[in-house]
Amino acid sequence: MTELELGFLLGVLVGEGSFGGDGRQPAITVRMHTRHEALFHRLLEIVPGSRLYGPYHHSGRSYYQWFVRGPALRALVPVLDLHLGPELDGHAAERYQRMKEMYARELAIT
Repeated sequence: MTELELGFLLGVLVGEGSFGGDGRQPAITVRMHTRHEALFHRLLEIVPGSRLYGPYHHSGRSYYQWFVRGPALRALVPVLDLHLGPELDGHAAERYQRMKEMYARELAIT
């Protein structure tokens, strides 16, 4: 991952990312309007193994949803551990840490 790609990824995650899971497995998700399709395709290149779903159209909204989970998320965790701290954005760092705590076993964090 280049420095530009890292900065792009961190900016998207801080601004639009959701750190959580479905109760069984952790996931990072980004949901945005379909006009951001090119952004999502760039995220797919930056984070191998991530997935893009959509476009969805309902209730007058059109959006894509990007997911990072499973092996792709486990590979991304060390990168985020280095760069997604409170000095970058306290709120995003807190949400990321909460996800890691809730899913420590699934992420193989010791």
